[in-house]
Amino acid sequence: MGDVAAIWIYKWCLRSQKRLSTLSVARGAPRRALTNTTPRYTATEKPNRNETTGEEKKQGALSRRLAEVTEDAIDTGSKGDRKLMQDMAFSDDLKKQLEERIAQASFKAENQQVLSQANAPSYAGKGTKEQAAAPAWTGSESVEDTSLRLLDDSYKKLRSPTTVPRIPLKISLQPQPKVKVSPGNRLANARDKTSIYAFSQQNDMTEEEREKMRKELKERFTPGARPMPTTLQGLASLANERIEDAIARGQFRNIKRGKGVNTERDYNANSPFLDTTEYFMNKIIQKQEIVPPWIEKQQELVKLVHSFRARLKSDWRRHAARMIAAAGGTIDEQVRRAKSYALAEEIVNPRQSTKSTITGISSDGTLTDITVEERIAARVIGDAAEDQRPEMEITITETSIEEAQTSAASPVEHVETTSSATALSPKPSSDVLPMPHPFRDAAWERAENTYHTLAISELNAFTRSYNLMAPKIAQKPYYSLDRELKRCFADVAHLLPDEILERSRKPVVKISVIGHKQGGVMEKFGASDWKGHQVERIRDEGDEKQYSFKQFFRDLFRKNERGRQTV
Repeated sequence: MGDVAAIWIYKWCLRSQKRLSTLSVARGAPRRALTNTTPRYTATEKPNRNETTGEEKKQGALSRRLAEVTEDAIDTGSKGDRKLMQDMAFSDDLKKQLEERIAQASFKAENQQVLSQANAPSYAGKGTKEQAAAPAWTGSESVEDTSLRLLDDSYKKLRSPTTVPRIPLKISLQPQPKVKVSPGNRLANARDKTSIYAFSQQNDMTEEEREKMRKELKERFTPGARPMPTTLQGLASLANERIEDAIARGQFRNIKRGKGVNTERDYNANSPFLDTTEYFMNKIIQKQEIVPPWIEKQQELVKLVHSFRARLKSDWRRHAARMIAAAGGTIDEQVRRAKSYALAEEIVNPRQSTKSTITGISSDGTLTDITVEERIAARVIGDAAEDQRPEMEITITETSIEEAQTSAASPVEHVETTSSATALSPKPSSDVLPMPHPFRDAAWERAENTYHTLAISELNAFTRSYNLMAPKIAQKPYYSLDRELKRCFADVAHLLPDEILERSRKPVVKISVIGHKQGGVMEKFGASDWKGHQVERIRDEGDEKQYSFKQFFRDLFRKNERGRQTV
């Protein structure tokens, strides 16, 4: 619209200029008195400023400026602007002048490379001329230039002196036969045009489409093709031209229009109760199928804690079962002793439900807590039900962060959870009585204290790095060695009777014991039974049974002599 308005203003100024041309007053030439500088013109060559051309009398500064704007609009305008300029009633001289400028501009755009070579000065160097002859920059480096640059940079240039030019060899000017090239070399040196040829020879394409594709390929690889404009106005006109071409081809014909068409409304984005930044970040994470770094750190922390607790429980279960079994008695007495220790452990150090919380991201982009709760029925296995295993109940719940905060703030629900946890406490049976104190081994704790302290320090260091990355709602507390040992004792106490039974049912491994004997190592393995040459009677082979190399060569040559005699 700005170009069209400029054209109409220009037309109006031309009309007003014709009316006011009779009222123009010529201004006199300025005078300079008392000057020592020589005049730049002679008397014959000095122009008369009062004698102006007809074009200068007709046009003013504003008219000339509007003419420049119109010429720029015609040069860089779209097809619609050019058509509008042709339909308007311009004078023949102005129209001819504009057409010449348009033709000149289009000629320069089409032959930009040739003109740059022709207009190069004589003092221009070889590099400047090569740059002028190079194709137009398209915004990306070609594959050939990239490969050459990489190869040139991969090898360091040698610091060697310049070589002395050698005497040229003798060149034979006699005609020589043409070198025959094998079909394999011809195939190796041929250019790969199969993809373009196969695409152009598709059966489902019409002749018009094939011809159009050939023209596009031809225009694409011509030197100086598709010159890009260097101004914002030129870019806008190029975009408008492409849009008009797309409209002419009918690409915008079948597009659905209307309110709510081709749009996806997200109502959660405008919610005043959600943090916009956090919401959009979570949506981006979901679309890209990635997780924040602190969630990956959380998974690693859960694995480390699980491996440490599993090793601690296995070590204590094996050691406690050995120590209880080493106290003596039959298998039933050992099992009853382990059950008594388990009852004492439940009284002093009751077990808690195993509960682990993992933070995740739900489908709507909000943070959620996934709680995995494992409850084991804490009861002592009686004599009548020795083969029965303790029942295990695993509950997985997923709650949002807001619900978790409200549930943590309500004291009533907390009382209910504690009451349900205490309801799992076992009832002592009539035949098994608890020990006065649970089973502990101070020597084992002192021996394993170094490893346990180092493992807890590593877990706390990893937890500290995780808490620095995670949000406040997902941070985890630090670990303590006393708390982990109490948890291990409580979880392993009810498993000791089964461990003792399993150890008693395993077959005993027989180990061969070799007693101490006088002599070296070989005597222990039976070297004394073979005395060799020290025996009283030495048995030797008879002469008639001996057969060595001497007898072998004798028989061999004897056979050869017999063969010669027969021949």
